Amino acid sequence: EELESLRRTLDQLDSELVAVFEQRMDTSRRVSAWKLAHQRPVLDPEREARVLDTRASMCRDPRWAPAVRQLYETIMALSCAEQEAMMKEAEQG
Repeated sequence: EELESLRRTLDQLDSELVAVFEQRMDTSRRVSAWKLAHQRPVLDPEREARVLDTRASMCRDPRWAPAVRQLYETIMALSCAEQEAMMKEAEQG
């Protein structure tokens, strides 16, 4: 029973993570629209480096910092891919 309780907790946390991920991706699309309107490139290496550093530093337990950095590298790669797709669609009309 303890294992099932822990799994239910994981399921709930995953539900929350997915909801927040969707909100982040929606916001990323809005960033893309802004960049398109202002003729800015998708990739901003300085911003990406700052995000990776600050998100890793948010960990209360420093042992998770490398994993958080890796997580955000993946999230930002997905975000960039979405922004690039949006810009390509806009170019095609």
